[in-house]
Amino acid sequence: MFSKACEYGIKACVFIAQESVSGNRVNLKQIANSINSPEAYTAKILQQLVKADVISSVKGKTGGFTMNNTNLENIKLVHIIKAIDGDGLYHSCILGLVECDSKKPCALHNRIYSIRQDLRNMLEDTSMSNLINDLENGLAFLKH
Repeated sequence: MFSKACEYGIKACVFIAQESVSGNRVNLKQIANSINSPEAYTAKILQQLVKADVISSVKGKTGGFTMNNTNLENIKLVHIIKAIDGDGLYHSCILGLVECDSKKPCALHNRIYSIRQDLRNMLEDTSMSNLINDLENGLAFLKH
């Protein structure tokens, strides 16, 4: 459903958010290890997230990545996905057709519409706080 970069970006943001709540900054190596992602690939993803103001970066010996603790309720999954994958999830044809819309729909266009609406609602409603709470309560995990 999401690109591999987006999957890593979501996991990285959850890890960074968890550490930020504890008052910690995390470096690239810590993030890559925590989400089982190659460092160079993770660095590119983190750059996109910094550019989109989803996470913050501090340079230097004591630097690293962080999220604003007071803003974790306002950082939604949709922000991460748009920063990495754009909004094609909502608009691109599920069958990969170049032309696909309500006027000229593919075979699945009308069937997928309500599912996409539900997905959009979930992505716009789910915050970093929600995800951290699920992890802390043992309702979810980041890696096996």
